[in-house]
Amino acid sequence: MGFSRTMFGVIFVFALWFEVLEGGGGGGGLSYDFYEGTCPQVEDIVRAGLKSVSLTDPTTPSAMLRLMFHDCQVQGCDASILIDTVTMPSEMDSTKNFGIRKRETITLLKSMVEVVCPHRVSCADILILAARDAVAMSGGPWIQVPLGRRDSISFPSYSLADSLLPAAGLGVDGMLRIFGSKGMSIEESVAIMGSHTLGVSHCFNIFTRLQAPQQGKAEYIEPGLETLLKLSCPLGSLTPNSSFVVNDPTSLTFDNQYYLNAMRGRGILRVDAELPSDLRTGPFVRNFGENQEDFFRAFSSGFVKLASSGVLTGDQGVIRGICSVI
Repeated sequence: MGFSRTMFGVIFVFALWFEVLEGGGGGGGLSYDFYEGTCPQVEDIVRAGLKSVSLTDPTTPSAMLRLMFHDCQVQGCDASILIDTVTMPSEMDSTKNFGIRKRETITLLKSMVEVVCPHRVSCADILILAARDAVAMSGGPWIQVPLGRRDSISFPSYSLADSLLPAAGLGVDGMLRIFGSKGMSIEESVAIMGSHTLGVSHCFNIFTRLQAPQQGKAEYIEPGLETLLKLSCPLGSLTPNSSFVVNDPTSLTFDNQYYLNAMRGRGILRVDAELPSDLRTGPFVRNFGENQEDFFRAFSSGFVKLASSGVLTGDQGVIRGICSVI
């Protein structure tokens, strides 16, 4: 009798765990039982706190996932995006961090953990756990993540964020380059883009696409969608920072609708629209649109690689008592 797809997925994830524990994927000193002896309640505390916040604001999961992505892409998953500075610009001053919300939620979760486990759990780990739980709470896969990150001790650079965070007009080439640098395969990179199934896109980030030259534009945007975007995000709008469009019809649910939308020519951002037609990524888009289980499996492995990239462990970094202060 052959292996079922579920059994294959279990074996695959186990192999990925072993890779991270052995230092693969940039994980270094991370482990799956890191807080077993020092704060075994941490995952339950973070999950309960996030559920409570999400009851009053159902957009919290999408905000947590985006917050994690923007933190990890600048100088590794070190909670540097949470630091506030007074005398110099912070990472949040980067124009590419426009729309980042709910940093105060991580501060709240940290304060809850501190009551039970004072000065034992890093803000970086809490941010990763919150993003992981955000996916599961929205209907996505539950992802086992290794822990043991330390927090950054250096003031974040807005100029570094400007140079490393993707531009709104990013295409497939740039996307594969960014996630490939984190050790992701093309399949995992396409799966990670599926995080766009949650939340909205602000008009601020769509204007570049709407202003693009007409040449070749038919490949990127379906005419009906273009009309809708121009109505929702009129050029010259006085409120581009607050105006937005939903990423897909199920913007509060983590599912494979993002890929179905993209295949219909209704991807909101340029990279969303290019994925189905690119020879490297198109087959994975079609498979994920047909097989949500395959999407969840690839997303889970890509998530672990991103969350384990460029982390500080051991004697590196610190455990900040307040996430916004060094």
